[in-house]
Amino acid sequence: MTGATGAGLPGPLPPGRPRRVAIACQGGGSHTAFTAGVLSRLFDGLESDGGRDGYEVVGLSGTSGGAVCALMAWTALRDGDQREARALLDGFWTDNSANTPLDAAANVWLLWASTMQSAGFLPTVSPYHLPATGLDHFRDLLTRWVDFDRIEADPVGAQPLLLIGAVDVLSGRFRAFNSRRERIVPDMILASAAIPTLFPTVHVGDGAYWDGLFSQNPPVHDLLDVRPDELWVIQINPTARADEPRTVLDITDRRNELAGNLSLYQELHGIEVIDRLLAEGQLVGDRYKHVTVRILEFSRPVSSRLLGPASKLNRDARFIRELMAAGEQQAEEFLAVLAFERAWRSGDVDGVLAVLAPHVELTSTAPFQPRDGLRGGDARAEVADLCTTVRLDLTRKQLTRERATWTVRLEGEADRTGRAEAEIVDGAVTALRMGPA
Repeated sequence: MTGATGAGLPGPLPPGRPRRVAIACQGGGSHTAFTAGVLSRLFDGLESDGGRDGYEVVGLSGTSGGAVCALMAWTALRDGDQREARALLDGFWTDNSANTPLDAAANVWLLWASTMQSAGFLPTVSPYHLPATGLDHFRDLLTRWVDFDRIEADPVGAQPLLLIGAVDVLSGRFRAFNSRRERIVPDMILASAAIPTLFPTVHVGDGAYWDGLFSQNPPVHDLLDVRPDELWVIQINPTARADEPRTVLDITDRRNELAGNLSLYQELHGIEVIDRLLAEGQLVGDRYKHVTVRILEFSRPVSSRLLGPASKLNRDARFIRELMAAGEQQAEEFLAVLAFERAWRSGDVDGVLAVLAPHVELTSTAPFQPRDGLRGGDARAEVADLCTTVRLDLTRKQLTRERATWTVRLEGEADRTGRAEAEIVDGAVTALRMGPA
């Protein structure tokens, strides 16, 4: 097993071996249609045999809506055709949308009632006092797109790993249903998505389960069992927000986001600590290995500001399509980020220049040489110089949101770190900002 070399750089891979990637899909109700778009584009662009970009997906995990997306993508991998993921994801989310007049009316009513409950104007009603049709409809959707009868446990690891997060209501124990230890069945997905204010408890074996948002959102620790080189997290709950929550809806929405991120960031912090210890030579041997963490973060939609957490229940067909399109766009930018990073890390000046837009803009402040709005040829020359004197620190997570962000280190000055932010438009870097960490 490889550790890390240099300041946060993973060791070189054996010749011809693709990078092993595990993908973790955070839950977030209807907002995870964004995840469906991301996975569709990524699976179109990355070949499991080490094709165009040299990446192999060896594991997926998910919680709630993220569990559904992970299941569809995993099914395509099991069938040996990862491009099938697009058809499965599109099909499920189209069928799950409110397409008929009756469905649309029911969707509006649910959004109104949930928003009123979040604002404190309506009491919360137990799902046990409502018609028990929601889970049956959900189960029908799943079995329409996945042939569960063909799924068997995979104890020898012949197929990629699938993990589905849930929590046992009675014991309080987190549970990650594991495709290598048990046969994945529809009720495991239902358990992961059983929001307690909407659905009754789902029983699987001896357990009584609620939505996985209360546990590992999504499961990360067990994904490391497949020894990935990289962990890609599709994050639905924004990490930061620009303004202070003041209204009841804003406060409720922010509480929901922070609670959804709690377990995820605890697990990612543990990975970063191990990566840094490996890079510093304080951990040796085969037990630990460097895992590069990348996050594709969903930006808060306008509907979230208007409806609060009820926005995650919105099944409006147009809304779902827009989320999927946003996911595809972000995945496209992420693929460009990977190309830019590969060229930068290898010191490939021509490769870096190939990803820069002709009129790229460069801005930098301390600890870097101050540069204010260089454009075009001057900026390209300066960036070419930077890629040979500044190293990307992959012991820190790499984030792709409105911009792609890395922690960086100045060559020969290990104690000096900074931050690089790149704006990506149509597959090209249009702006690069260098500044303090």
